[in-house]
Amino acid sequence: MEQTIFSKYVKAMRHKYHLTQVDLSEKSGVGLRFVRDLEQGKATLRIDKVNQVLNLFGAECGPIAMSGIKEDDV
Repeated sequence: MEQTIFSKYVKAMRHKYHLTQVDLSEKSGVGLRFVRDLEQGKATLRIDKVNQVLNLFGAECGPIAMSGIKEDDV
């Protein structure tokens, strides 16, 4: 797995708040394996669990319109 901007963000925020992977796992309510997969850039992850982790840092993940696609087109 290749680290992505997203996985680097989670790892950087974890370090900023002096959390181990175990701490992050316990505080967010996800498994340690999930935290490891997230930080390693696993391509498929459950969005609800991703948001459980991101909520600790005041962030969330959601859809963003791609260029050329308008909200009315959906």
